[in-house]
Parts: sequence; C-alpha cells; structure tokens
Amino acid sequence: MLRPVPADDLVAAAGPLISQLGGLFYFEAEATAKAGELGLSPFQFYLLGRAGVFGDADASVVHSALGYFNPELIAKRWNAAKAIVPPRDGMRAYLDCCAAFGRRHLTGLPGLPAFCVAAEAVRDAASPAGLPLFAGIAAEPLAPDTPGRAMQLVTVLREFRGGVHLLAVVACGLEPRTAHYLSRPDVFFNFGWEPDDIPVVTDEDRARLRRADEMTGQLLAPAFGVLDQDGTDALLHGLRIMRKAIPDPA
Repeated sequence: MLRPVPADDLVAAAGPLISQLGGLFYFEAEATAKAGELGLSPFQFYLLGRAGVFGDADASVVHSALGYFNPELIAKRWNAAKAIVPPRDGMRAYLDCCAAFGRRHLTGLPGLPAFCVAAEAVRDAASPAGLPLFAGIAAEPLAPDTPGRAMQLVTVLREFRGGVHLLAVVACGLEPRTAHYLSRPDVFFNFGWEPDDIPVVTDEDRARLRRADEMTGQLLAPAFGVLDQDGTDALLHGLRIMRKAIPDPA
C-alpha cells in the first residue's frame, strides 16, 4: 500500500491553492450583484460575508479576527453595513454567492465528490480554538449540490488556514500590519492603509515572518494528517482541477 504524503508536504502543496481558490468569488459577478441588491457596496458585503458569523458585534471584534486591515476602515464600513443588513443574513447570502460561483465554474468536473469528502474530513479534524472566523463558517450548513459544496468547502478551509496564520503571526511577536506588508506589499493600500502607514521593516521582522510561516504549517498539519492516501490524492486533485477551471479574476 502506498504511504500517504506526509502532512507537512500536503499542507505545503494544498495551502497556496486553498488561499487562491477560497477567495476568488469575493468580488466576482454573483457577489457584486447581490451586494447591490442588498443596498451594500461590494466591500461592505465582503465584511458581512466573512465576519457576519459574529452577529451584531463591535467593529473592534471584526478587526481582531480579520487582522490585517486598518481598523478605521473596518469600523466605518462594518458599522455602515450592519445598519443596512443584519450581519448573519449578510453572511448567509455571501455563502449562497459562493455556492453559485461554484455551480457556474465547477459543474461537471470529475473528482469533486471525493474532494468534498476529503475537505470535510479536514474541516472536521481542525480545532476551532483561537480561530473565530473558521469556527463560525465551519458551523454553517453547506450547499447540498457538489459544485456549490466544493466551493464553499475551499472557502471554509481558507478561513482555517488564514486564521492559523494570523495566530502564528501574533505568537511570533510580529505586528499583523507589518506581516501583511511583507507578504503582500502590492495590495497593502487596498486594506485601508496610507503611505504614512508603511512600516519600517527589520531583519528581525522578516525572521519572525519566517517563523510564523513555519508555525502555520505545524499547526495545520494535524488536521490535514487525518487523510489517507486516497483522501490526500482526492484533496490535491480536486484543488488542482478547480484552479484550472476557474479563470483568474479580472
């Protein structure tokens, strides 16, 4: 019998695909149209979609979970959005958009049922401790159809991976704003920051980010490690065919 891919290798192979795929629907056609229907901007809908699991929470709670945004931006947009749509209603509408996106791009792809079984096994094995966004979305019911469910599961696993990384960043003594600038300088200003907010980066900051990346893999490994060889193959095959089927966003 073939031995399964070691959990750390599986995390390294699956992680980037999960990060790329899980957020592709965020500002695409279904979500943008639904935002307008609800009277929200696309970014307001995004905030309710991800943080609506907290209900009518203070903006500081939302910022603590999202981590990398300017807190002033979160406060302004979150407070405006929840005055228009109850947060949990917005979150569920966003998950519906996620499923619709999956149906549009993934219907008929071979291997998706096995992928869903594997992804659900990882979700169920993942500890929600310290991961409020993941805990919230993992508790929500999934779409009954395979393409919608597959897309939602990738988004659930994205929240798992993202929450673990934020946890590791904080544990390594790195300010999330600095970690974000180091990891994704091209979108730093999209998160509400201004040129004066660019951090002065040190070699120690870079070392801390490397430690956080290593810790992220270590923390994710137990959940991914529940998969046997068939489950490992199904997860990776599903992620790869999904990535090929979904075009890059405009």
